[in-house]
Amino acid sequence: MATLEVGRVVMKTAGREAGKYAVVLKKMDSAFVLISGPKILTGVKRRRCNINQLQPLQHILEIKEEAADEDIISALEKSNIITQLGLRRPSAAEIKAEKAKPAKEEKPKKEKKEEKPKKEDKKEKKK
Repeated sequence: MATLEVGRVVMKTAGREAGKYAVVLKKMDSAFVLISGPKILTGVKRRRCNINQLQPLQHILEIKEEAADEDIISALEKSNIITQLGLRRPSAAEIKAEKAKPAKEEKPKKEKKEEKPKKEDKKEKKK
């Protein structure tokens, strides 16, 4: 079995992304690795994945650890793996639209309203 080093092209074998291709970006520990499709190309977003759910392929890319999605796409094009795996190249407009998406922002927490006076307090105010 091939090892899961940085740059190894893998196929997910379990979960909702089963059958889709990804690239190993970082070995986290003995059971998990960080992978990315990238999402615009294969539908696999950057996430931590159990190595038991990955099948390594013979392809290896020359990329840095935790490389950006653009670097992964260019490395896949350079090594001609996109056509070998039958993937569709994203258009320049799709890449631009993906970059333009705003990052998820945390919603500000609502401040607690003043507590309503209890019934006893209302009675005292009437007197």
